[in-house]
Amino acid sequence: MIPTPAVGVVCLKDDAVLLIRRGTPPREGEWSLPGGRIEPGERLADAALRELQEETGIEARLIGLIDVVDGLFPDAGRHYVLIDYAAVWTAGEPRAGDDAAEAVFLPVEEALRRVDWSETRRIIRAACDMARAVA
Repeated sequence: MIPTPAVGVVCLKDDAVLLIRRGTPPREGEWSLPGGRIEPGERLADAALRELQEETGIEARLIGLIDVVDGLFPDAGRHYVLIDYAAVWTAGEPRAGDDAAEAVFLPVEEALRRVDWSETRRIIRAACDMARAVA
């Protein structure tokens, strides 16, 4: 498996976080963060905002880099290097687009219950901490 660079975005609006239900493998049907592959020549932050807009129709302001996570999906033959950002909502209403089956803002605790992958839960918590620190 050749690693694929990708971005993820924890978009916060008041006390809610934006989640998507994945419409394609890997983890099809599961709740996750908006994000996707970085296009050749694209800056990381630009990729994060583009993926957010394409998958959810939401616009946001990035507030910081959270972490870099290995997304290993051997059953799907994929290895993503996920570069996760925290963002604050600025405009738009969630709508599923691109490869997302659903997009919705959920209270943080509800979002944490819906997400299966422990790394995603950790990233959401870290984004909430970051948002409190910059507020």
